[in-house]
Amino acid sequence: MLLRFLLKALLNGVIVVPLLLWFGTVTFWEAVAAAVVLSVIAYFIGDRIILPATNNLTATIADFGLTYVYVWMVGAFLDWNVSLGETFWIALGVAAVELLFHTMLPQNDSPRVKV
Repeated sequence: MLLRFLLKALLNGVIVVPLLLWFGTVTFWEAVAAAVVLSVIAYFIGDRIILPATNNLTATIADFGLTYVYVWMVGAFLDWNVSLGETFWIALGVAAVELLFHTMLPQNDSPRVKV
């Protein structure tokens, strides 16, 4: 579980941190903190609750929505000057990564068959 979360945080960070730095008035550490908190929320809501109950597409759409709302709210609170269009591109990038990440999860969850 820890390895999956670290992989998710790394993949989300590769998308969120550079895009926040490029689009807005965000410091590096604010962007890193935002990516980590987003990863924690998305892991528990998207990967531990929504994905097992539904499917990859539904969980990916939920991750898109969660990322969009999260970046918009944190950006408004911290006055990052990130537009809704830029927030859309960040959420779309995270959703693309999450789509691939979710396909990796069932392979790791399947029991190993000894031959």
